[in-house]
Amino acid sequence: MQYDPIKKTLGNVVSHRPVLRKVFYRLLDILLLRAWHIHQAIRMFSRSVKKGETIHVLDAGSGFGQYAWYMARKHPQWNITAIDMKEEEIMACNHFFGQANKKNVRFAVGDLRELPGSECYDLILSVDVMEHIEEDELVFSNFYRLLKSGGLLLISTPSDKGGSDVQNDSDHSFIDEHVRDGYGIGEIENKLSKSGFQHIAAKYSYGAPGSAAWRLSMKVPMTMLGWSRAMFIVLPVYYLLCMPFVLLLNLADLKTKQHTGSGLIVKAWKKRNKIQG
Repeated sequence: MQYDPIKKTLGNVVSHRPVLRKVFYRLLDILLLRAWHIHQAIRMFSRSVKKGETIHVLDAGSGFGQYAWYMARKHPQWNITAIDMKEEEIMACNHFFGQANKKNVRFAVGDLRELPGSECYDLILSVDVMEHIEEDELVFSNFYRLLKSGGLLLISTPSDKGGSDVQNDSDHSFIDEHVRDGYGIGEIENKLSKSGFQHIAAKYSYGAPGSAAWRLSMKVPMTMLGWSRAMFIVLPVYYLLCMPFVLLLNLADLKTKQHTGSGLIVKAWKKRNKIQG
């Protein structure tokens, strides 16, 4: 399935309606299990920040801008740079954040393979990005160069244990835009180590409960929208019915250790630092 056209349609619906965009962000926070894991990791990172300290963040592959919105609201003292290759999404985000008077966020068009500068950021966030980039080791090296000493890289990406809904060698990715189905923990740790990271911690997400939640909250609706955009009319009723199950499954995935899963949450520090979660 081509996911980008559906995302573009969703973006067009909320782009010029600030209230709808806020509701949309909230729905993404609730429905997407990766958002639960990322928010938890950001909270853990924030506990290590000294009171009044200015933190510089790079949202690398910002998409709809929901993670920049989360950080801007929770941590108004942080300075957030958000980049993405989709110019129309960057323009929409800049317009919305300007209307919302969030002056600590700046959106810009950028290619993660061509990032200038060095030691600029305390935190780099990369959510559902690396599975779209062939030159991943180049991007990891750029992230390392851009992090300050002791800085944290936080990644969410599919794993090789069913990521992109690939269960065996004959399966194809559920999302056509993915250039890889997922990473093995050893593979991504090795690539990050080669880029210079000294301390790396990876864990599975989207275990049995999370995978069930993903099918209910994402795969079924996206498949429906792939059939016809008219399914937008049906989705509110569908989500009303399945939401309680999705929330319980997401909570179970977040609160219990997953020994395998179709997603990975990876933390990598520029130098050995106290483990933060």
